[in-house]
Amino acid sequence: MGDAARPLRVLFCCMGNICRSPTAEGVFRHMVRDAGLENRIEIASAGTHEYHVGHAPDHRTQAAASVRGYDLSSQRARQVSARDFLDYDYILAMDADNLAFLQAIAPAGQQGKAQLFLNYSEASQGGEVPDPYYGGNDGFTLVLDLIEDGAAGLLADIKKKLGL
Repeated sequence: MGDAARPLRVLFCCMGNICRSPTAEGVFRHMVRDAGLENRIEIASAGTHEYHVGHAPDHRTQAAASVRGYDLSSQRARQVSARDFLDYDYILAMDADNLAFLQAIAPAGQQGKAQLFLNYSEASQGGEVPDPYYGGNDGFTLVLDLIEDGAAGLLADIKKKLGL
């Protein structure tokens, strides 16, 4: 994990980096800021595919997040790279397909760094955050519910690791 010289780094990953992972980034950033740990934890998100590189989060993602007080408007999609395995302490996939992709591009010995984000969820441990892109607005609300729960568990885990 991170040492005293640098903050601990967390990377959230989904397929296009416009729905689930930017939501996780925004929710977790908000929780970290509320906990006063923004100088100890760095947060980012990325997509396993290049479909939306440079784009802002989906407008439905932003609208659902805004209702709960999260502003995702400054985020821009980027594609994950093998280098991220050297730069981040946590690489968290939203579903099994993206986890498999991450493990496939990981440098030798780094595959175990990638894991399912909902492993940190109390209610949905080991589950997946479903992709809401092709569905209705209810899917974006469900994504927020799952991510808020997972983010709370992740923050609790990191606080323990930081001795807080």
